[in-house]
Amino acid sequence: MNELSVPMAIVDFIPVAFFFAAAVLLQRDLYNKMVKGAYALLAAGSIMVFIGGLFKAGWKILYALRICDYPLLENSFFPLQGPGFMLVFLSMAGMFTPFNREKTTLYSAAVPVYTSSLPFVILQTIGCAGLQWILFAVSVQMKRRAAAALFVLSFFFMLGMGYLSAAFDDSARMHWLAQGVNIISQGALLWGTVLLHRAGLAEWQPAVRRTVSQARK
Repeated sequence: MNELSVPMAIVDFIPVAFFFAAAVLLQRDLYNKMVKGAYALLAAGSIMVFIGGLFKAGWKILYALRICDYPLLENSFFPLQGPGFMLVFLSMAGMFTPFNREKTTLYSAAVPVYTSSLPFVILQTIGCAGLQWILFAVSVQMKRRAAAALFVLSFFFMLGMGYLSAAFDDSARMHWLAQGVNIISQGALLWGTVLLHRAGLAEWQPAVRRTVSQARK
């Protein structure tokens, strides 16, 4: 990690901030569209993703400043983001499901420490793809083509992050490339979310759902 510079570490906070802003908007606009359990998943998953990104960015800045190398911060990234994205995906999928209040259960995510990050990478990939697909479907229902295109763009750049992770060689060029791809992916997610927010996402009603006022009682 000798190639890690301070500017490079600072830039790593940008996609974290983008995701945080998008998550806050989604939580505000979707509050009246989810039963309590599903909304708790959305909030918990968003917090896990945000903290995971914040930990890794924090580790990079500490390392770049030569303060310390605290690997626990870096190693927490996938165990937090993998289950976190999966919870966000499950909560969003719930909007299109006829919930039965008596049968609704609150999913939980265990975050054990594994030597291999593969299970969490799989969860992260499925969760990210599911979230973007659902937001794309919402954009289509709301007839917002620009937002739909942005979520597709975010998805493909997310796939690009997966490819770069497999081909990562720890060089400065690869770090900057990965950060650029991640910024575009999260920036497109935020931009699309902002467009839906401005288009009235808070007042929009999913095509398949039961009355939330009944489910939240």
